[in-house]
Amino acid sequence: MRKPTVVLGILGSQMDIGGRNRWDRWRPTVDLCRHDDLIVDRLELIHGSSHTELAEAVTVDIAQVSPETRVRLHRLDFADPWAFEVVYAGLLDFVRAYPFRPDDEDYLVHITTGTHVQQICLFLLTESRYLPGRLLQTIPPARRDQGDPGAFALIDLDLARYAPIAARFAEDARAGESFLKAGIATRNAAFNDLITQIEQVAGVTRAPILLTGPTGAGKTRLARKIFELKQNRHQIRGGFVELNCATLRGDAAMSALFGHVRGAFTGAVRDRSGVLKMADGGLLFLDEIGELGVDEQAMLLRALEDRVFLPVGSDREVRSEFQLVAGTNRDLRADVATGRFREDLLARIDLWSFRLPPLRERREDVEPNLDYELERWSQRHGRKASFYGQARTAFLKFATAADAVWSGNFRDLAAAVERMATLAPGGRISVREVEAEIARLRAAWSGTAPHAGEDLLTRLLGRDKLAEVDPFDLVQLAEVVRVCAAARSLSDAGRTLFAASRLRKRSSNDADRLRKYLQRFDLEWADIHPEDA
Repeated sequence: MRKPTVVLGILGSQMDIGGRNRWDRWRPTVDLCRHDDLIVDRLELIHGSSHTELAEAVTVDIAQVSPETRVRLHRLDFADPWAFEVVYAGLLDFVRAYPFRPDDEDYLVHITTGTHVQQICLFLLTESRYLPGRLLQTIPPARRDQGDPGAFALIDLDLARYAPIAARFAEDARAGESFLKAGIATRNAAFNDLITQIEQVAGVTRAPILLTGPTGAGKTRLARKIFELKQNRHQIRGGFVELNCATLRGDAAMSALFGHVRGAFTGAVRDRSGVLKMADGGLLFLDEIGELGVDEQAMLLRALEDRVFLPVGSDREVRSEFQLVAGTNRDLRADVATGRFREDLLARIDLWSFRLPPLRERREDVEPNLDYELERWSQRHGRKASFYGQARTAFLKFATAADAVWSGNFRDLAAAVERMATLAPGGRISVREVEAEIARLRAAWSGTAPHAGEDLLTRLLGRDKLAEVDPFDLVQLAEVVRVCAAARSLSDAGRTLFAASRLRKRSSNDADRLRKYLQRFDLEWADIHPEDA
């Protein structure tokens, strides 16, 4: 089935002029719609305020020669239609706001009319995929015999002498790279080069992208940023769908990926759309793709190659157009050698493969990421988190040292900031919180118990009940329990935990405050100190 053809162009203030003899003249915008082998379903026509009357007259003439063409007029004024920066900025704002649907419509960019600068800017916006279409030039007939509309052709241009616009395009590319890095001013040269490559690839292709690297290196965050970048550039119309393949087992794996029909297996009481269908028109991120079974791998390969698949229990194929971004911390080539991973699937997803380095290989990026995590904490909790100068120096010295393992990579760093900022009075992290966190991280990296309070919590509440506690509350509760376990009385523990706030009160009952806090989690002092019961 033919997709509707949409042409975007600029009104020719001279070439499109009408009059009584207008049908004896070649008018690019009108004649564009008179080709038998080019059906224009919709024309998006840009014009200035001073040429509104001409634009309306052209619309009337197009209705006569091509009734099936719908014309939509867009008034766009340029302060100087010959100034590169002015024109490029105006057209860029226009296309960013335009609701492109490249999966549903074919776009052609008409560059015959308008000033030369406007034509070149349209070309640049098309090449950079801000305009997701093909370039089109219309050509006048050698003789205007019997209303010949001329010809049309795809064209190419030499951009070498348009340095100002090329510089603007490079600036946009740098903005894209910063976006992929979440605005973090990373300093590691290898990582910055990697992001530059990903920005270039993500901007021009819908082929699968494979992100490799250890757990916590930032694959999920980068996948979402790739989606948002493509969405901002009108290269994708669907949503972001994410699935961790390590959580899939048995029939649930097939169903989660490809969906199922009612009655396909025990418990399938209704139809279900899998993530492949949910990602239609969008981006599908399959994290830990190396954990998929061989059957799921085979079906995924077919879905990537043919864009169709069979839901579990169905004999009717389902079509889905999606871009795949896959993540893994495994060596997939080694898995191919052992038969654990299909060689043909790896070949299909390995066209664009990028390895995200662990944090220990990016020590110069610890400081900007530390500031990023502090800002995220502040946004989540509505209050500022920061270090005292000496505390910041101490933490960075530890974090960038050669023996800093960072086995959990950026998850370790984010968790460290969460704990220090949460436990610090007023969010101002002191040397005390830093030293406690350093001890905790070293213990965790060495394989010893990570936190005495967490061990005690596990014994008091059990793992099932702990799983129901939010991570934010868990960090705070673990520290409270640790202090209580070391204290001689409820009042003693309260004085320690509320040491700062109690000084600002005329009277305080620290024991009562602490008792009420513990009761929120169904805990009593006697649970922590059974000898006092």
